[in-house]
Amino acid sequence: MTATPDHATHPRPTDGARPTFVLVHGSGSSSFMWATIQRELALLGHRSYAVDLPGHGFDAQYPVAYQAPQDLAAWAAEESTLAGVTLADNVAQVTDVVRRLAGHGPVVLVGASLGGTTITGVANEVPELVSRLVYISAWSCVTHPSPVAYMGEPEFAASLLPRLAGLNVGDPGQLGVGRANYRTADRELLAALKAATMADGTDEQFLAFLNILQPDESLAVMTSDARGHVDTWGTVPRSYVRLTEDLSLPIAMQDRLIAEADALTPDNPYDVHTLTTSHAGFVLRPAEVAALLDRLPRATPAHGPAEPTEAPASAH
Repeated sequence: MTATPDHATHPRPTDGARPTFVLVHGSGSSSFMWATIQRELALLGHRSYAVDLPGHGFDAQYPVAYQAPQDLAAWAAEESTLAGVTLADNVAQVTDVVRRLAGHGPVVLVGASLGGTTITGVANEVPELVSRLVYISAWSCVTHPSPVAYMGEPEFAASLLPRLAGLNVGDPGQLGVGRANYRTADRELLAALKAATMADGTDEQFLAFLNILQPDESLAVMTSDARGHVDTWGTVPRSYVRLTEDLSLPIAMQDRLIAEADALTPDNPYDVHTLTTSHAGFVLRPAEVAALLDRLPRATPAHGPAEPTEAPASAH
């Protein structure tokens, strides 16, 4: 379980500069979700770069049939521009960003939810360029290959996501994507979605968040092998931010992911923190999240000791 010579002998950037935080969104989202946290990071003197994964952000697909009034039958049959996007595509795009930013100092990769699979993949590819990985209630696969493979496990049983089938439009097998109607006017479905994703926000905050989401997400991304490799990903310092009120990726599953990773790399365990908030609720508490990121151990060479910092009050 030791690093390969190439990765072990190439220290990560440690020129004393503050890190650049590269922020990777989850399913159906985009760089827009990080705006509140980026503002707070800037106030603390940090650079940040919020990624739009392929087919997201201003490249997202919002068909006329998705608008109001909606034509669900037409939309259910419309081909998706995300159908051919793979996890490897996501990893390649973020790896390119990391390569370019690493010339300016340390890079900390932050992934939320499904974004965890992408940052794991980047650490598998270029561990020497990543100073730290931060998973915010994110998928960090170790023993099972993908998020979908974990969803049948007992620790996922408390998730409210399976109850949201009424949001689905079209046949995922034919479309190659999961397609969710975030513009539904069904009050019961909206209440169920809020409970699953942002129960601690106001109705107004929830609807505002809902309106920055995009409906399609690639099935290939959700089902690809996203496991971290012990000799690459396993050498990168990493942190996990547990969200105790998360009813999309339940706390029991978060804790299982942490435990599995620590068992794989006992000499490089997670630095664990806890916030009492929901799956997407952390974007409503940007000052706390930015302060937590600001207090993370500073970047160090591969296998070197982390520079000590005062533990935040939320540390677990």
